[in-house]
Amino acid sequence: MTQPAINHRFCVAPMLDWTDRHCRYFLRLLSSRSVLYTEMVTTGAIIHGKGDYLHFDKAEHPLVLQLGGSNAADMAKCAALAQSRGYDEININVGCPSDRVKNGSFGACLMSSPAIVAECVRAMQAEVDIPVTVKCRIGIDDMDDDAGLSGFVLPIYEAGCEHFIVHARKAWLQGLSPKQNRDIPPLNYERVHRLKQDNPALKISINGGITTLEQAKHQLQYVDGVMMGREVYANPFILSNVDAEIFGHANDDQITRSEVVYAMSAYINEQVSSSGARVWHIARHMLGLFQSQVGGKIWRRYLSQNGTAKHNNPQLLIEAYEQVLAAQDKAEKDTLIFGQNRQPN
Repeated sequence: MTQPAINHRFCVAPMLDWTDRHCRYFLRLLSSRSVLYTEMVTTGAIIHGKGDYLHFDKAEHPLVLQLGGSNAADMAKCAALAQSRGYDEININVGCPSDRVKNGSFGACLMSSPAIVAECVRAMQAEVDIPVTVKCRIGIDDMDDDAGLSGFVLPIYEAGCEHFIVHARKAWLQGLSPKQNRDIPPLNYERVHRLKQDNPALKISINGGITTLEQAKHQLQYVDGVMMGREVYANPFILSNVDAEIFGHANDDQITRSEVVYAMSAYINEQVSSSGARVWHIARHMLGLFQSQVGGKIWRRYLSQNGTAKHNNPQLLIEAYEQVLAAQDKAEKDTLIFGQNRQPN
C-alpha cells in the first residue's frame, strides 16, 4: 500500500551520534511537521548487529531511515525491514566523507559510482512501497561541476529515485577530515538551484550552512525543500516556528520551553523505569534549549555537571529548570531596580 507523500519543505538532517531516537522525540515536541531523519544506520548493523537499530517512537513520524551501504541485496533487505517497522521513507547516504564510510564503499565515495546507487534504488523499490531517496554532495574531489552532479543524479532518477537532498558543498575524500568537510569546501547553492531549474521533474532539497528560517524561506524560492542540521541541534527552539513560518500552519499550538522541559522530564522518567535508560543519554540533546535566553548558560552548566555523574537522576531537567527560573526572576528584578537588561547567563 502506498504511503501518503511526505511534505519535505523542512527537514532535520541525519547527524551521526546526534539524531538518535531520544533526540528525535525531543525535536518532535517542537515541530509536528518537520521531517526527521535517523542517524545513518549501516546494512551490516541491521542485518548482523545484536541491537535493535530500527527502534523508534510512533510520535516521531514523519520519519526517514538513513541507510548506509552499497550491496543492492542487503539494501533491499533492510528496506523491507524498515517498511515493516513503519518508517515513512528510506534515504541512501551518498554524502558522508568519513574514512570508515569510505572504507565500507558507501557514503560520498559512491558519487563516482552512480550505477551502483541506481542498482540499489531499483532493488529497494522492488521490495517496498515507501519512497527511496538519496542524500549526496554537489561533487567529490575533482568531480566539481554541473555536469558531474547531473551525471550522478540522472541515472539514479531513471532508476526510480525522484527526491535528492543535496549538500551544497563538495567533499574532499583525500586530505580533509569529516569535520573539515562540513566547513572548508565552499558552499555553492547556485549549483543546486541550477540542478532543479534544468530538471524540473526532480524533487530537490538543499542542505548546508542554513542557520535561520529566513534563509530557509529564501532557498524555497529555488528548490522544493530545505534541510537544516547543526543549527537545529545547537538551537533547537528554532523548530518551534517552523510549522507556522515554513509550512504555513499558524494555528498550530506553539509549545513553550517550559512545556518542553516537563514533557521531556516525563519521557525521561518513562525511559528510566521501562528500560533503565541513562538520563544523560537523553538530556545531552537538550543543552541548547535555552540558547540566547537568560539562564541559558546556567541550564547548560547544570545539565553537564550533574547529568554525567554516576547517579542517574530522573529529576535532572526539573532541577536545572528551577535554576533557570531563579536566574530569570533575578534578571527581571534587576531590570525593575536598575532599569537595564542584563546579559543572558
